[in-house]
Amino acid sequence: MSHPHPDLALPPALPEGGLRIVALGGLGEVGRNMAVLEYGGRLLIIDCGVLFPEDHQPGVDLILPDFGYIADRMDDVDGIVLTHGHEDHIGAVPYLLRLRQDIPLIGSQLTLAFVEAKLKEHRITPLTHAVKEGQTEQIGAFSCEFVAVNHSIPDALAVAVTTGAGTVLHTGDFKMDQLPLDGRITDLRAFARLGEKGVDLFMVDSTNAEVPGFVTPEREIGPVLDNVFATSARKIVVASFSSHVHRVQQVLDAAAAHERKVALVGRSMIRNMTIAAELGYLKVPDGVLVDAKRLDDVRDDELVLMCTGSQGEPMAALSRIANNDHKISVGPGDTVILASSLIPGNENAVYRVINGLTRLGARVVHGGNAKVHVSGHASAGELLYCYNILRPRNVMPVHGEVRHLVANGALAVKSGVPADRVVLAEDGVVVDLVDGRASVVGAVPCGYVFVDGSSVGGITEADLKDRRILGDEGFISIFAVISSTDGKVLGKPQILARGVAEDDKVFDAILPDVTAALEDAARGGAVDTQQLQQVVRRVVGRWASNRLRRRPMIIPVVVEA
Repeated sequence: MSHPHPDLALPPALPEGGLRIVALGGLGEVGRNMAVLEYGGRLLIIDCGVLFPEDHQPGVDLILPDFGYIADRMDDVDGIVLTHGHEDHIGAVPYLLRLRQDIPLIGSQLTLAFVEAKLKEHRITPLTHAVKEGQTEQIGAFSCEFVAVNHSIPDALAVAVTTGAGTVLHTGDFKMDQLPLDGRITDLRAFARLGEKGVDLFMVDSTNAEVPGFVTPEREIGPVLDNVFATSARKIVVASFSSHVHRVQQVLDAAAAHERKVALVGRSMIRNMTIAAELGYLKVPDGVLVDAKRLDDVRDDELVLMCTGSQGEPMAALSRIANNDHKISVGPGDTVILASSLIPGNENAVYRVINGLTRLGARVVHGGNAKVHVSGHASAGELLYCYNILRPRNVMPVHGEVRHLVANGALAVKSGVPADRVVLAEDGVVVDLVDGRASVVGAVPCGYVFVDGSSVGGITEADLKDRRILGDEGFISIFAVISSTDGKVLGKPQILARGVAEDDKVFDAILPDVTAALEDAARGGAVDTQQLQQVVRRVVGRWASNRLRRRPMIIPVVVEA
């Protein structure tokens, strides 16, 4: 298996007749999935999603793919193919369309409905084209055949992209549930037909490649939820992704069976489920839904709340409920169900929410103690099935952390794909398909782009480091006035500190040292206030480290008078 070298140079020009693939997200991480295919000077984008921030990225709302690689080539983009409607595949579309609003969006009916609702909030009217499984569309230089795949959201599609360089099959997120709730299975007959014609590059979901066997059918969740509902004395709170239509359907069905009312909580949950119901993907039993504004009219033992926050997101409803910072409260006798899988990197945040809810007296049901969720991604057994059906000439694992990509590549080799035909790439690595062989040819700059409030790309890693220092170590600000004539410190330096010491009087000990250091520096010829500020920073920093065992952010201000 070929693997990118950390010192890859910029790629050479794409050979005539070749196909270039550059992932701008989703390789080496779970989220912000985006791939750019180039053929004959034209570009096709597959997915454009976001990554959600972790604890070490304070203040960040979303993380986008780095559009720098294509920013000056937007006129070359023939279209954006969206495989399904989860945020990690569509969430960054509004930010990409800011660069060019009339790029055609191609996807299934439900996927486009979710995207259009999102774009409406950004005041963008998109150019969309709905497609169905079995359909083939010519999107500029790219012939795209769409194949039904089963996932944790309805209407997911794989796409087979054919150019003069060969055929690339991109699965999107998929699994092979043989008894799906909506009866729509992954079309293995289409996979077999494509395999007979020849798949030159198989870009395949890696998220569950380390998990042996096959994913449990969604239908097995129903009886578990039914049992939880039957044994719950008071209200039930269910947390899930705001686009997980299948899970919401199961909650609605269980509520109807136990004569409970369901209230949808959270803007994205209400928006997505309203769309799914209007399009017929969500079947709402009569009289089950109740407006969240009328909760006082429903007894606790008849109430189910469907909300977001299953990943421990700090501003989502469930986290705020756990922190007693929401109009909805939980206590003894209440049941909370976390009905989604744990995304890698979110473990601490999720367990913090579970602990908070448990402390309030609620019973918390989650994947660790009950089968209340099944994954939407193919496990190792399913991936092997696909490799054997397709017999691809080259394989490029996508969608997953490095360990997932490596595990998926190993499965491909086990199934008979030559090791030198398995390409392990990470974000920004350039892969060319030329004369039937895929290989790494270079890399392009591809970093994180942070969304922070109204700022997009304005926050850097250095800014985040400052925020982490402020959060972990606190800060000290020192203000001193020095005479411009004789270098004497006028009055006593003023210190303001936050998050450093319990009692500000502790800083009285350092003031004489600051005064002495400033006057010594002035006598030594340091007349620049910037130099004097560095002197103060060193003195205070050394003292804080030795005395307080802290490394706070230090902001010295020295002025002349």
